Amino acid sequence: MRNTYSFKMRTTAFIIAVLLIVSLFIADLFRIQIINRDEYKSQAISLSSASSEIDALRGEILDSNGQALVYNERSNSIYIDASYFPSSSKKKERNEILLSLVKLLDSRAIEYKSSLPIELSNGEFVFKEDSAKDKKYLMQKDYLNLNFYATAQNCYDALCEFYEFENMTTDEILKVGGILFEMRKGDFSKTNPFTLAENVPDETVSLIKEQSRFYQGIEIRVDTKRAFYDGTIAPHIIGYYDYISADEYAKVTEEYKQKLEDESLSEEEKEEIKLKAYGMTDKIGKFGIENAFEDELRGTSGKMTTTVNSDGTKTTTVTKNPKNGNNVILTIDADFQKKVQDILAARIDSTKGTKNVAAAGSIVVMDVNDFSVLACASYPSYDLTTYKENIVALNNDQTAPLWNRALRSTYEPGSTVKPAVALAGLEEGIITADQQIKCTGLYTFFSDMPFRCYNVGGHAGSSINVKQAIRFSCNIFFYEVGRQLGISKMNDYFKMLGLGSKTGVELNEASGIVAGPEEREAQGLVWYPGDTVQAAIGQADNLFTPIQLAAYVSTLANGGTKYKAHFVKSIKSADYSETLYEAKPEILTQYDFSKTSLNTVRDGMVMMANSQAAFKGLPYQIASKTGTAEAKRKVNGATVEFTNGFMISYAPAENPQIAVVIAIENVTSGGLGNYVKDVYEAYFNSGSVVTNSQQSGTVLN
Repeated sequence: MRNTYSFKMRTTAFIIAVLLIVSLFIADLFRIQIINRDEYKSQAISLSSASSEIDALRGEILDSNGQALVYNERSNSIYIDASYFPSSSKKKERNEILLSLVKLLDSRAIEYKSSLPIELSNGEFVFKEDSAKDKKYLMQKDYLNLNFYATAQNCYDALCEFYEFENMTTDEILKVGGILFEMRKGDFSKTNPFTLAENVPDETVSLIKEQSRFYQGIEIRVDTKRAFYDGTIAPHIIGYYDYISADEYAKVTEEYKQKLEDESLSEEEKEEIKLKAYGMTDKIGKFGIENAFEDELRGTSGKMTTTVNSDGTKTTTVTKNPKNGNNVILTIDADFQKKVQDILAARIDSTKGTKNVAAAGSIVVMDVNDFSVLACASYPSYDLTTYKENIVALNNDQTAPLWNRALRSTYEPGSTVKPAVALAGLEEGIITADQQIKCTGLYTFFSDMPFRCYNVGGHAGSSINVKQAIRFSCNIFFYEVGRQLGISKMNDYFKMLGLGSKTGVELNEASGIVAGPEEREAQGLVWYPGDTVQAAIGQADNLFTPIQLAAYVSTLANGGTKYKAHFVKSIKSADYSETLYEAKPEILTQYDFSKTSLNTVRDGMVMMANSQAAFKGLPYQIASKTGTAEAKRKVNGATVEFTNGFMISYAPAENPQIAVVIAIENVTSGGLGNYVKDVYEAYFNSGSVVTNSQQSGTVLN
């Protein structure tokens, strides 16, 4: 009986337990099917969900009148999204998709990213030139795992095995392998999609979309590309925007990490920084305004979530809108800039150059009342619209068209420094406006080292004052003034007027050199008394940039105020509704030069300008000074001597508005007046009027 009772109790307990478990299942089923039906139905339909960023539009670059010089054009890009692309374990599926894309794009002559360090040449696999870095990457342990001495054939064979290439021609393997190589090198992942092709026609895009089930992970993005009003206008100033390099990526990533370490940042601010961070396939400003104002031009990405349902339907929801980049407005007028460039090109093209040295040069036009740069031309030049495809030829061009001569080239300035020496002599009481010095043609103060005057204008044998000395560019007069001033005092005035120091422009510029004992000693050489008198006529070690000469003559023109030079007029918000920055005249230094001294120097420069046939008949008076200096350069291993020509100027002389400086390599200063006149006429007749390294050479005049 006892056993029977025990059995019944166990049976009852078991039945109760079963009923309890079944009840729990029924309750859970009720919760799933009735209470939370909609939620679970949605989850059943939705197979996958992924978050991604929405690119922001880059800001535009405009001229002073609002003409967009650089703007964005709509374009289609094909990119590969790792969230939906077959995983690396499904190599055959990947290969099938990529091979189909290769055939499609090739049939329509559409460029795409595919590059391997190996190629087929005369029936044999060889390594491409300058591919050491990529070759090393391909052979590394976690990739093909080959020894450093592996041949190109070894690499090809290992590549075929690694990616399981089958039923492909050699050409197809190299192309598909090149895509996979680029994807791996670019750290392809769910957070880092791979851009395969840009500027893809709508017709091709439609074909890919029609076969979206086959092209898993192949996405189309409506992208933008930089477009130009005229790619030949101010390319050295505007600059270029292209894919970020490994070094650039490392630099900006480190900066991004440092910003995030700021403990005072809110979560929202941190999110903003993360959305503005760069990916390995992003683009960045390389040089010029595109680089200098990268932070302003670059927008902040938005966020979106893409959901794929069981029927393959994709739904995209924007969770954070992108913030487009700001717009940069320049001080340059596009039409005026173009005219100045044409004037410069005409001057240089008319001079073939001598002794295997090509003519080259620059023109800078500056507002003397705030040092805004109104035009800045360097020639030879190039076209931004074809810059990328011509980069190799441009880099190999012996005339250095990519070099910004206006900001980066330093020259012995020749006689263009004489107005500065004259001002120093007058201000320091070394000379008076009427004091005369006789030009004998030979300066013999240093009996063991006489210095010559080149009798410019036939003044030798005459006694002349400082105005006439500027007009005739008399070396004897300025030798004597320089000797009495001394190099230290002379250099004080050079620096006051902006010579030998950066002007403050937003772009990369050279510092230049002011000649003196310190500079000479730094080279392990000795400064002699005779060097001081040579410095007074722009010789010795003086090296200045054209934009420094523009700042110098502008300081003379406005009475002694040296402003910070600038290319940017203002910065506007993305929709132009708000002015985020507006350039104000920024005084670097201000000197109380006497009006008598300034007027005396001006009168001498006016006399010099009046001697120029090109300036006759103009409705305004120009003040100018020419300069010519010998230079030396190595050409094919041999030292070649030639001359550089300069002219500094401002106008109108009585009420200065703009300064014009021209510097031409491998010419004399003769005839430069014609081109300077053309610049003034282009400015004053255009309605743009403002309302306010070479070695030491022998200066010729």
